[in-house]
This record gives sequence, C-alpha cells and structure tokens, in this order.
Amino acid sequence: MLNYAPKPPSVSVSPSAEIEEGSSVTLTCSSDANPAANYTWYKDETSYSSILNEEHQIVFSSIYSSDSGQYFCTAENELGRKTSENVFIDVKYAPKIPSVSVSPSAEIEEGSSVTLTCSSDANPAANYTWYKDETSYSSILNEEPQLVFSSMQASDSGEYLCLAENKLGRRTSEKLFIDVKYKSPMIMNITRLVLVVLVLVPLLLVCLWMRKKKAVSSTTEANEPIETVELDPCSVYENVSDLNMVSAEQTEEPEEQEDLV
Repeated sequence: MLNYAPKPPSVSVSPSAEIEEGSSVTLTCSSDANPAANYTWYKDETSYSSILNEEHQIVFSSIYSSDSGQYFCTAENELGRKTSENVFIDVKYAPKIPSVSVSPSAEIEEGSSVTLTCSSDANPAANYTWYKDETSYSSILNEEPQLVFSSMQASDSGEYLCLAENKLGRRTSEKLFIDVKYKSPMIMNITRLVLVVLVLVPLLLVCLWMRKKKAVSSTTEANEPIETVELDPCSVYENVSDLNMVSAEQTEEPEEQEDLV
C-alpha cells in the first residue's frame, strides 16, 4: 500500500449551532494520511508553543467565555505534517454583574455635571437600563450605558442601579447612593449679592470716570484764554520819546513869548 503524508486537515465543531457558555462542545480534526496521522491542537498562536491536546478531538464538557478564540490542528506522520485552517470559537454568555462608576468621583455639588456609567462583560453586548430608588423595575430612567446630569439638583439625590441584559440573561448592579450637596438659601443670597456687586462696581467706576471727564472738559472750555495782542517793546519806547519831545516844545513857547513882550 502506498504511504503518503497527511492531507490538509479539516476541523468540525459539534454542535454546529451557536455556542453558549456552559454547553458541551467537541472539536474534531481529521486528515487523510498513511500511515495514520497524529493530531495536535493549538489556540491563538501562530507558533506551535501552546499545545492543547494531542488527540484528534478536543472536548469541552462545559465551555467558558475564556475558551473563545482561534483554534487549529496539525496532522503529522513520518512523511510530513499539515496544518488546518483556523476555526473561531465564539462563546456567547449572559452579562456579568455590572459595575457602576461616577465621574467626577469627588463630592457632588448642586449645579455640577455628573455622569454615571454602567459596564458589564457580555456576549452579545448588553443593553443597559437605569433605575432610581426602586426595588422593582417600575422607574426606568434611561436605556443607555451612561446616565448624564448636565446640572445636578438636590432632588437627584438617591440610590441608583443599572441592569445589563442580553438574550441570554440579565444582571443587576449594586446600588449606588448619590448625595448631592446643596447650598443654603442664605449662602445662595450672599453669592447673588457678591455677583451683583462685582457687576455694579465696575459700571459705577466707569460712570464716575466719564462724568469727571465731562466736567473737566467743560471747565477747560470756560477758562479758555482770550486772544491778546502782544506789544512790541521798541514801538512803545518810540511813542514815549515822541511824547517827551512834544512836552519840551510846549515848554519853550512861553519863554519866547516873554522875550517879545
């Protein structure tokens, strides 16, 4: 009989339907070879460093979500070795217990922005629903993974929880208490007064400055100097000299008249 190396092996999955966590699953590797091939299974590796099994079948009696991944097998005899194509095993599972986070994580004050986020590991991905102050599911707040408060109010204080759900099941988070700190009316009135003062004082200063500027401008116009004619000192001196000469002539005339008499 003719001996030959293994043909490329094929991998079959049983059951062939969708794989759910906890179910039994069998992978079978088969190859035509003479002499008969020995089989080795690998997961999520391009090298042959992670050997799962050296049988032609690998059996999961109760498969887990962590078993999801790429599987392949090798068929080998003394004449050669062949490797199968990869087979992806996608294990579906119900949501794990959701966790809730708050951002920001510091003390929550009235008027601040707050985001609650619900997250759960699930396959297929979970849908989320938020509840507040209810033991039953009668008060649905939101059907998104995040619950956003753009401006937190005192009335938003309370216990929150979220539900993660897919077609395989549902899980509920622990309750989270949100305590919104709010300011007393007196503090709020003082705050408003401070804001009013901060707005009015600059306006008052501007008004006073403009009024003062206007008053200074009016005073300047009223006290504006009248235009005067500057006298030439030389011309003043000449005028004074002329007056002296005239006076001298008038003084000499009586003396001449006396001589004639």
